[in-house]
Order: sequence, then structure tokens, then C-alpha cells
Amino acid sequence: MTEETPIEVDARGLSCPMPLLKARKALATAAIGQRIVVLATDRGAESDFRAYCERAGHELVGLEWQGDELRVELIRGE
Repeated sequence: MTEETPIEVDARGLSCPMPLLKARKALATAAIGQRIVVLATDRGAESDFRAYCERAGHELVGLEWQGDELRVELIRGE
């Protein structure tokens, strides 16, 4: 894992599948091992990120709801 600054993706207010699509765009520019932080409000985003990370080989570090806001932390895989 690298110690680079995390890439932040603000997907609040966007409906499915846009939070995941914005995250995928950020992942495409990230270095292997770089952390991505996504903020989303869509309730479907949690299951979308779980399934995507499992399928794509990225490490899902955390999913946490804080009120109506979901904070997703993941690390880009190879």
C-alpha cells in the first residue's frame, strides 16, 4: 500500500449507478495501493461497492453510514 494522499470522490446527491461510476473513474487514475474515499447518499451504493470490489479485486476498507451519508474507503488493487 502506498502512503499517497487519498483520492476523494464526492458522489452525494447522485443516484445509482453514478457513485460507482465516479469511483471507477477515480480508480482508473489511482496508483496500485492508493486509497479512494467516496461520499455518497444513494442507499443502493453500499451493495454496489461491496459487489464491485469483490469482483474487480479492490480492497474494501470500510463502509460507514453517518446519518444519510455513506463513506466508502477502498484501496486500488492490481
